[in-house]
Amino acid sequence: MHSPSIDPSPPSPSATRAAALTRDWICPFCPLLCDDLVAACHDDGTLDVPDTECSRLANALAHYRATDAQCGCVVDGNEVDLDAALASAARLLANARRPLFGGLATDVAGARALYPLAAACGAILDHLHGDALTPATLALQDRGSLFTTLSEVRARADLLVFFGCQPSRRYPRFFTRALAGTELARELVFIGCEADPAAAGLAQTRVGTLLADADPYDTLALWSALAEGRDAAALSHGADAATALASLQDRIAKAHYTVVVYEPAALPSPHAALLIEALNRIVKAANRKTRAACLPLGGDDGALTANQTVTWLSGLPLRTRVSMPARVTGSAPLDHDPYRYRTARLLAEREVDALLWIASFAPQAWPASLDPALPLIVLGHPALAEAARARGANTVFVPVATPGIDSGGHLFRVDGTVVMPLTAARGAALEPVASIAAKLNERLSDLLNSREDQP
Repeated sequence: MHSPSIDPSPPSPSATRAAALTRDWICPFCPLLCDDLVAACHDDGTLDVPDTECSRLANALAHYRATDAQCGCVVDGNEVDLDAALASAARLLANARRPLFGGLATDVAGARALYPLAAACGAILDHLHGDALTPATLALQDRGSLFTTLSEVRARADLLVFFGCQPSRRYPRFFTRALAGTELARELVFIGCEADPAAAGLAQTRVGTLLADADPYDTLALWSALAEGRDAAALSHGADAATALASLQDRIAKAHYTVVVYEPAALPSPHAALLIEALNRIVKAANRKTRAACLPLGGDDGALTANQTVTWLSGLPLRTRVSMPARVTGSAPLDHDPYRYRTARLLAEREVDALLWIASFAPQAWPASLDPALPLIVLGHPALAEAARARGANTVFVPVATPGIDSGGHLFRVDGTVVMPLTAARGAALEPVASIAAKLNERLSDLLNSREDQP
């Protein structure tokens, strides 16, 4: 991979505005982290990526304006300077007994800086996409898994099985990045859904569907039995379905490398973890005679990055309460609970008394169910400023840079083994989450220490 470079050369004849080009730019707006793009930053502060087929990227770039660098901080509906906003935010966290750090849409440095801040105030950590992230984590904890990488898929996988998902709906460039332009003959099989239209037209690729309307739990029960060699038991549950899945098992046995692709966010809840565990078992069984692996598609808005970083620092994944030392007498320094520490449940049950919301990749608003009286601190995209101002009392807003747009950074790619370096395509004068979190931690520490010193 080449290092990104800034090219101030004139734009193409079709362009209508002067632009500085960043070549080999890495897009931060989906976990594929495509690194073959050219980002154009125009004189008016807007951005675009010419000739991209990715609607998701185009929609994300539409949120950036020339006025972003002038976006100010907001406290209780009024614009203030950064020092005043940090002071107000520190007071809210110091007064909270159980704050929640939600959203967590940031990069590695941002997550690292938020962790000591959370520990200082005894906060719970959960991501915007925690409901999609948690089932995969639970399945991994319970039974383990066999993962693969995008590079392995591209270079080796001759059979790809897509369970209940059409990747291009959420990740428009998946097939371009994973399969297009290769000479390997492949077979794509979609189970539990229609074939993804974006898979059509790939060279040397056959596309088929199985049991498009079947219940996913029934399908995996049959498939699991067949994978373990229990043919008679499987056939007793439905001859047609069992015959179709038995044929798939034969193809897996003959393939050089099978990859099972699924999207945790597309699986039916609340028991998606059971489906993921079943897919993991099927893949493990296949590895007794051939090679197979899973490729879960998820980790949007830095979810995978935040989960990896918090796990490094604490030994536990997200949906963990951290406090070192424990601020509440008798409480454990670390407490992980994927059910109790779910953002929606915590807010519904009024179990937290402050919310720090981090949204640096897109103007993802805090939950609509948030009590207006609950203190809210937002480290967010400049486009959230108006909503924060409209909320009025009990609200602090600080605009932050988007990694890859106005600051550098690092994100974990969808396959979980590759960390990609981001280069700013624009560089507006906005501080990254890591910088703001570090400053806020200093303010909070000073405030807590001064309270301890008081007689």
